[in-house]
Amino acid sequence: MKLAITACALICAATTAAAAPAKLEDLARPPADALAFSIVSTAGIHGHSFRWKVADGSWMGRESLNLRGQIFEVDSRAHLGADGMIDHLAVRGFTPQGDAAETFDIAGGSASWKSPVDGASAAYTAPAEYIAFGGPIDPLADFVEALAAAPGRSLALLPGGQAHAEPLTTLDVGRGETRQTIAAYAVTGLNNTPVVIWLDAKGRFFAVDQGLLWVRAGYEGEETAIEKAQDGAMAARSPAIAKNLAKNPAGPIAFTHVRAFVGGDHFAEDETVVVDKGVITAAGPAASTPAPAGAQIVDGAGKTLVPGLWDSHQHVGDDSSGPLLLSLGITSARDPGNNNALTIARAQRRAKGELLMPHVYPSVLIDGKGPYTAQLGSVATSQDEALAIVRKAKADGFVAIKFYGTFNPALVKATAAEAHRLGLHVHGHLPAGMRPTEAIADGYDEITHIYFVAMQAMPDAVVTKSNSIARMAGPARYAKDMDLNAEPMKSLIAEMAARKITSDPTLVVVESLMVPENGELSAAYAPFVGTLPPTVERGFRQGGLEVAPDLTRAHYRESFAKLVALVGAMHKAGVPIVAGTDGTGMELVRELELYVQAGFTPSEALASATLATAHLVGADGHTGSIAVGKDADLVLVEGDPSHDIGDLRHTRMVLMDGKVMDADALRAAGGLSARPKWAD
Repeated sequence: MKLAITACALICAATTAAAAPAKLEDLARPPADALAFSIVSTAGIHGHSFRWKVADGSWMGRESLNLRGQIFEVDSRAHLGADGMIDHLAVRGFTPQGDAAETFDIAGGSASWKSPVDGASAAYTAPAEYIAFGGPIDPLADFVEALAAAPGRSLALLPGGQAHAEPLTTLDVGRGETRQTIAAYAVTGLNNTPVVIWLDAKGRFFAVDQGLLWVRAGYEGEETAIEKAQDGAMAARSPAIAKNLAKNPAGPIAFTHVRAFVGGDHFAEDETVVVDKGVITAAGPAASTPAPAGAQIVDGAGKTLVPGLWDSHQHVGDDSSGPLLLSLGITSARDPGNNNALTIARAQRRAKGELLMPHVYPSVLIDGKGPYTAQLGSVATSQDEALAIVRKAKADGFVAIKFYGTFNPALVKATAAEAHRLGLHVHGHLPAGMRPTEAIADGYDEITHIYFVAMQAMPDAVVTKSNSIARMAGPARYAKDMDLNAEPMKSLIAEMAARKITSDPTLVVVESLMVPENGELSAAYAPFVGTLPPTVERGFRQGGLEVAPDLTRAHYRESFAKLVALVGAMHKAGVPIVAGTDGTGMELVRELELYVQAGFTPSEALASATLATAHLVGADGHTGSIAVGKDADLVLVEGDPSHDIGDLRHTRMVLMDGKVMDADALRAAGGLSARPKWAD
């Protein structure tokens, strides 16, 4: 999840635990003249959405989305009041989390709402627009149309916050009679970074692109043009941000009397670490490591200096992601699949110093063709097509290929062999029908997500459909019953250890799927409550997958506990573990907390987010640990992560590429209004 409303209106609408959701046949049917939208990505069409007006002037919405086997079927009815704001909204339908039911009403000077995660009321004395937690694209369209027409293009929001739209760029789309000019607006207040919305010349919603593109039907072929225009307009802001936030030091910097995580494997007390011209020039006990004459002295008492963190599973959203990630201490990231053209463009801007962004090591995502094709995937339906994608990935500067669930298992071996011939890393999901041992035999270097490691012990009915939601629902049902000391897991763990097959567990993803009920605050985000827009924080309370009728949430939590134990068993056996989030980056320290829970020491957990990933991508010769001669990719944190790994959240200073950055200034640029909270 990248976007706050995302969890709601764009990608992951959630559920209530009350009455059964509306059935498919109960949902509204759009008339022939409804305004139609396609939901697309570079991999093709993933769904459809419709808007239309009914007799009382209400806007209706109806949407069907298949997101890699996760099915969303929802409708909405929104009525506008005399002030132009929504005064009644009803959402119905179902999602992977269950019932999507949601209501909002204004009556008697009061606004009240009940969503899958909350319910409250507030006095309504001035125009304010309710931001739906879920539903189709129509409520979002209603909002942006009202925002663009509002005085100063600003609106108060419910349940809270303030939104503003700033004109960004225009684009001509269509041909002949369908040709028209659309305008992009950067909308702030919904997410911690701007959301770009496109309107037509009449001020009507036309498109929104956040990895998936909702676009007016008939204009699907404009996807690349829209993405390029949007990315270019936002990129024009990036050089000034980089200049303002990343400063060249006047000379050497000496961190004195600091606790330091040195050598990539242990904490040392009362150290001095000296940095000059972007390189670590000295590191050792403070008593015997003097600071150079004229150096800037940073008193490290009560603080800890660690290598820049790595997020091993970070689908970089856009230029705005850079300051947020850096504020979290993340100076390097592996991007395991994205829009390839935009990834290349960002790399070029970063190389020119025009973009403030962690070092990014990208993969090309390869999938097959079908209803569960991954958004942003490069689709291959033959061996020749797969080999061509691999060769292009190498030519374009990518460092890895990532297989996905609809890729033909019969093509894996030759495709992986070609990737290895070209020096590319091979990782990914498991194509439907494959188990981990088969993927390893065919050339995998790494298995993504712990639930795919667990696929070794899943029944055939799960494995054959592991490109659908079964990849999550199967382990949620069966993982609790795995015996990690018996076959088949015993041999798999031993083989992964012997062959040094890496695991990127993303336990924070599994926790979000299996542990919380709707309305419960996700543990990964608890420290950030109060620092982000209300719409974002509302998304923190989204529950996990809808529980199967014959099971309980307690069963799913047992399965999560077993998957945590699996990571611990793999680590104990010597399987390389690298820490990634598959999220915003705010989840990274929670991932490390789960590793400690699994039996890692704090030092071992920190190594999984520093030197282990640097080694995986072949960068450990110059970064990933505090050692003389290495790049000064460093983070100064308040507290003592050698005892509480959660203290890594409390970043104070970040160094990267010879530049010095204040973590608070990075937070502000990344949309956080304050530092994260300390643990109780």
